[in-house]
Amino acid sequence: MGRDEPLGESDQVALRSRVVTGARRVVVKVGTAVLTRDGRLAHARLYAFAESVAALRRQGREVLIVSSGAVGLGAERLGLGPGPHPLGVRQACAAVGQGRLMALWSEALERLGITAAQLLLTQDDFADRTRYLNLRRTIGRLLAAGAIPVINENDTVSTAELRPIPERAEARINFGDNDKLSALVASKVDADLLILLTDVDGLYTADPRTPGAALLDVVPEVTPELEAGAGGPRTGTGGMRTKVLAARIAARSGCASVIANGTHADILDRIVAGEPVGTLVLPNRELSDRRRWIAFATNVSAAVVVNAGASRALFAGKASLLPVGVLEVRGQFSRGDVVSVVDEAGREIARGIVNYGSDDARRVLGLHSDRATDLLGVDDAELMRRDNIAMLEDRAE
Repeated sequence: MGRDEPLGESDQVALRSRVVTGARRVVVKVGTAVLTRDGRLAHARLYAFAESVAALRRQGREVLIVSSGAVGLGAERLGLGPGPHPLGVRQACAAVGQGRLMALWSEALERLGITAAQLLLTQDDFADRTRYLNLRRTIGRLLAAGAIPVINENDTVSTAELRPIPERAEARINFGDNDKLSALVASKVDADLLILLTDVDGLYTADPRTPGAALLDVVPEVTPELEAGAGGPRTGTGGMRTKVLAARIAARSGCASVIANGTHADILDRIVAGEPVGTLVLPNRELSDRRRWIAFATNVSAAVVVNAGASRALFAGKASLLPVGVLEVRGQFSRGDVVSVVDEAGREIARGIVNYGSDDARRVLGLHSDRATDLLGVDDAELMRRDNIAMLEDRAE
């Protein structure tokens, strides 16, 4: 069956059985809207999740938890209202709340004979290649020792999740909410399944409040239309759109995702049993580990716009990016930076590591390779080598 063909009910059941029940390494992201009720921590719900995690362990699965809620817990303890609060206040709330959040997870898991291990991460842990690889090794050793990593962004020193995203067209922030963090973790540890728990039943054909909106059971591919139709923020810093983007990152890393309502009883048990709850997003063609890092692990502050010919060549999978295919250079970058590749319609299609800086790129803009090599005084004028380019989607040309 092709990816574009609609799935019948029996096909959907078979897919869930094969993809979800067979998952051995699972990342569970629990959102603020799930862990709180009326602005206060829902203790019973957190303990129920711990019970479900223990059940997954008994089934022989490895589990990692990405947990939101530190800022909300800190605000509650400091006697602050729901906000919004200035950046410094939110960092202070995170400093107070993170310890409380970890203590709650540790207590809940230790009651069941499971050791919890705290990991507080920042953008630099992903953007720096060495730290990125060290993270994988650390998580692997924790899982081998039988511990469950409980992961959150270190909001007391990192402001990516708390600060508004820049409005520059070329800016791409890959680290800024726990949905994306969970997808990056799933990508890094080669997880089989990412479970994104929110207070909505899953992805819908339209806004769930719209009459006739239908829940999507299985999504073969995260399309631009699906991204555009996702809703805005809710209780936390994320929202349905960030979950869709997280599912796309996971899919390109060979990992399936389920977006489901974490306020429903026994939701984790029902998901891994293959019950038709939430929305299953299927994995697609997997990127190599290096290309995952290029595509997803770093923020991007500059872009190059390419013509239709260069776009086709990149999607064909055989070409490097040459100056002749570049129409415009946006922003500043240096040799070795990860830069966005944008087509003429303004859609980001790829990211790649550049071989020279933005000033030189502008000097050779649109020139054929022989002329560009003369101007730059180099043997090869490739702006990006093929093995340093990660395509962000599949496309039939």
